[in-house]
Amino acid sequence: MTKTAIKPVLVIYTGGTIGMKKTERGYKPAEGFFSSALRGIPDLYDEGFPEWELYEMSPLLDSSNISVPEWNSIASIIFERRNDFSGFVVLHGTDTMAYSASALSFMLRGLGKPVVFTGSQIPLSALRSDGKDNLITSIMIAGEGVVSEVCLYFGGRLLRGNRAMKVSADGLLAFDSPSFPPLAEAGITIKYNTEVIASSVDDTATPTLSLFSAVPIGVLKIFPGIQFGLFEDIMTEKLSGIVLESFGAGNIPMGEGSLLPIIKKAFASGAVVTVCSQCPSGTVSLGEYETSSELVSAGAVSGHDMTTEAAIAKLYYLFSLGLDKDEIKRKMECNVAGELTERRSL
Repeated sequence: MTKTAIKPVLVIYTGGTIGMKKTERGYKPAEGFFSSALRGIPDLYDEGFPEWELYEMSPLLDSSNISVPEWNSIASIIFERRNDFSGFVVLHGTDTMAYSASALSFMLRGLGKPVVFTGSQIPLSALRSDGKDNLITSIMIAGEGVVSEVCLYFGGRLLRGNRAMKVSADGLLAFDSPSFPPLAEAGITIKYNTEVIASSVDDTATPTLSLFSAVPIGVLKIFPGIQFGLFEDIMTEKLSGIVLESFGAGNIPMGEGSLLPIIKKAFASGAVVTVCSQCPSGTVSLGEYETSSELVSAGAVSGHDMTTEAAIAKLYYLFSLGLDKDEIKRKMECNVAGELTERRSL
């Protein structure tokens, strides 16, 4: 492939499986180990390959330990150096990669450059690692600049970051985007889905960095036989945002001890309750069934086809902007960064 990037690609290594070192206590991130492993991949230094630089964060973290402070750090690095690079690759552990990709899609509005999250299921230093292809292809995508949003590349597919979810703990096709088609697929060549990319977020917006505050947010998954009373103490003024993972298109159990009084109480205390579906594919349609209609009257809003990861990140984003509850409710049901399919836009 002919090199098209005028500026290099910045590769940000946060930790995660791809760069871990084998120790007596299992694989773990080790400072400096990943950079030495990269020197053993000649393709990265090929004359036709995009130029790149490595930024190794400190401390390196397993992705289970990445949360709001790390999102703020990664987003800040990218925003501050946005004029120095043609694109960015974020190497990240797989467990919370979809959460981080969703978060940065809201934090870096109008960046106009590709930010590609990737990693691996097998460390780069181990046999049969999937990390080499994920890394090489991600740098190529970041260097080409065809996609100008936060995305996630894994196992031959480029997914919109805030539409992706981890679907396998041990398979090499670890991520999927059930409610949105891939932005690109990598075979012999990288084939971009230009129609989908064209329907992306507004690239003409002024680049903006929106850091997250440590907003108290909770997730409640509905299951048969759930005793809602056990959750009453936390679903009030202690939480600003609640993501409710419902059955199907937004249904919850009714009858004695139902969730509705608790939601009403939480809403009255200022919480925003967003209903997402437990189904990987499909959309929430509050009011379509009797068992979901009362959620609307209780003050809940529809998450449409948002993933739980995206809904959590969006709540962090909107609350961190300092918006009032009614405005947050309105925007939770509107498309902000390509995270949901809806009939009306902001």
